[in-house]
Amino acid sequence: MPFKYNSTRRYRIGKMKFKLTNWPEYEAGLRRRGSLTLWITPEALSSWQAPKRTTRGGQPRYSDLAIESALTLGLVFGLRLRQTEGLLASVLKLIGLDLAVPDHTTLSRRARTWRSVDGREGQDIAAKQAVHVLVDSTGLEVYGVGRWLEDKHGARSRRGWRKLHLALDADSGEIIAHVMTGQDEGDASQVEPLLNQIDNPIGQFIADGAYDGDPTYEAVGRHSAGAVVVIPPRSNAIERPDAGNTSQRDRHIAAIKANGRMRWQAASGYGRRSLIETAIGRYKSIIGHRLRARSFSAQQTEVALGCTILNRMLACARPKSVRCRTVKA
Repeated sequence: MPFKYNSTRRYRIGKMKFKLTNWPEYEAGLRRRGSLTLWITPEALSSWQAPKRTTRGGQPRYSDLAIESALTLGLVFGLRLRQTEGLLASVLKLIGLDLAVPDHTTLSRRARTWRSVDGREGQDIAAKQAVHVLVDSTGLEVYGVGRWLEDKHGARSRRGWRKLHLALDADSGEIIAHVMTGQDEGDASQVEPLLNQIDNPIGQFIADGAYDGDPTYEAVGRHSAGAVVVIPPRSNAIERPDAGNTSQRDRHIAAIKANGRMRWQAASGYGRRSLIETAIGRYKSIIGHRLRARSFSAQQTEVALGCTILNRMLACARPKSVRCRTVKA
């Protein structure tokens, strides 16, 4: 694969260097990410109480927006539910608002039934504008036996891990769709659920070799008929001689055979797939590589809020870097 190309001579190739062109704005945005006013908005405070129910049943005390604000605060600052309750109570007291704070048991229970108030993640995409979609998946650990017990006594957690499937807008860097599944679900099987969350037409779709196959091409074709699909075929893939019209996959195979895989990647723009790898690394470094919730529904809520948090952070501060050109003597 590309990162192993000429691996025996890679030490002679100097590392690329970049510099930021918007450092003052980027630095101010990074500071703003830690501001409480960014995560506790006036809209959430004005809609803190839940609306009256018109059907039979108990009356909820807190709105979904209030629960979302509390859970978001805990994810941003890496707090557990009890510490989140204490932080939120102190903030409301400093503001001078006489609002009840949901306790940790309420947050845990409501997280299993929470529904997004703002809808889908990507909100800044212009209507009917074609998007460049990048898709990939990663694993997230779940609550269970710790690493020390596993190494010392051979204990194994029965919960395993979850798979987070993400769709990224390559131009804005925002997460525009996400799906969380169990560890046994294949990557290609979640392409259609991801695309169902995207209203805009797709101009180009890029994924790694795990998505190679007819199901992925057909799912993208059903969503956007003219979409360009860039997926590296398997090393032993061959063209279909009986195909009437040459498919995109056959054209990729022919281009690789004629020019090699490296030139095909440069010509097709496959290198932009690194952007979603960066987004996955951003998720694990900021939100975490382990899910805190224990039930599957609460874990879905945690993932949805995590994606929303990353999009809001990206809107506050996004670096603009250019490559430094080195002049040889």
